[in-house]
Amino acid sequence: MASLQSLRGMVDLLPEHTPLWQQVEATARDHFRRAAVREIRTPLLEVTELFARGIGEATDVVGKEMYTFLDRGERSCTLRPEGTASVVRAAIQHGLLSQGPQRLWYGGPMFRYERPQAGRQRQFHQIGLELLGFADARSDVEAIAIAWDLLADLGVEGLALELNTLGSPDDRARYREQLVAWLEAHRDQLDPDSQARIHTNPLRVLDSKHPDTQALLAEAPSLADALSAESQERFAQVQAGLTALAIPFVRNPRLVRGLDYYSHTAFEITSSQLGAQATVCGGGRYDGLVQQLGGAATPAIGWALGMERLVLLLSQGAVAPPPGPDLYVVSRGTLAEAQALLLARHCRRAGLAVERDAGGAAFAKQFKRADRSGAPFAAVIGDAEAEAEMVLLKDLRGERPDERLTWEQLLQRLAAA
Repeated sequence: MASLQSLRGMVDLLPEHTPLWQQVEATARDHFRRAAVREIRTPLLEVTELFARGIGEATDVVGKEMYTFLDRGERSCTLRPEGTASVVRAAIQHGLLSQGPQRLWYGGPMFRYERPQAGRQRQFHQIGLELLGFADARSDVEAIAIAWDLLADLGVEGLALELNTLGSPDDRARYREQLVAWLEAHRDQLDPDSQARIHTNPLRVLDSKHPDTQALLAEAPSLADALSAESQERFAQVQAGLTALAIPFVRNPRLVRGLDYYSHTAFEITSSQLGAQATVCGGGRYDGLVQQLGGAATPAIGWALGMERLVLLLSQGAVAPPPGPDLYVVSRGTLAEAQALLLARHCRRAGLAVERDAGGAAFAKQFKRADRSGAPFAAVIGDAEAEAEMVLLKDLRGERPDERLTWEQLLQRLAAA
């Protein structure tokens, strides 16, 4: 019988990999706590309409990449391909926006059916920030600063912030007309994907990775020329705020982001360590999304960082090995092994990390495993120790002599170590 394997693009995180993930998650939690941002958790499965309305039916995500199926009630359901739409849906459904502006973050798996590669899987993980009910340019600056400081604190090197403005909906509508006319005039010179997007999602053509299309776009109309005075002033305020915080940035007029709900500020944070898949974090302002999903008109800005790419990047540097337990319990014999279980629980309840050898092997083999565990001490229980309800404490990393201790003496000794 053939052994079962995980699905393509669905990757197991093994114990040797999870410490780095936990480090990233713990650092993110601390940054959000200090920024007064609260966690929200939403379901993995949503009605398909949420993403069709929120992300946009003409996007690649909705049109090509979603995991969608009918459930037993004949409802169209989708595994979430991103986090923002779900957070907004939850905020509307539970009346959070009636309580004032919301500072929220989320984390967890997302699903997109795309070609797996390094740092990109079909089940992937994101950590994201959503500031709902915040309209001014300072909110854009704060959101970007939280992401920048988090990545810098994690030790990500070669960071670069690319910034653009998509303007207001009126600006974009005006620019869309100009761009579509220009693209139609140059249709024969565009790659096939870009040709298909001319009338469904023309701004995405600007983000094409096809080299010939990119070279051609140098002559395309500029979104900057279609911006109203108000949009230009707002973008100037964002740039001034970032400058005041000493966060360097470059303007990228071709940065449009891939989802329909963005407006005004759009940004990506990249790392020179990642090669072609350089984006670590991306986001922007989406003032129309809440109303689009059935809520009151509400300004908002957010971002998401990809855990797989971030962990791939961090794993290229020196990663400290995961810490070993505080104590390794070695035992042999029926009574001793029963006491070892009691001792392990006793020490864990006192706050220690304890690993118990459950193999029943000879003492020599157990001591080898104790040494490999990284624990500084081993508590040994043999027949004599079991009868006396004591342990023999061995120093595995130094030259201290063995000590015969009661359980309480053991706790005191470890606390003083």
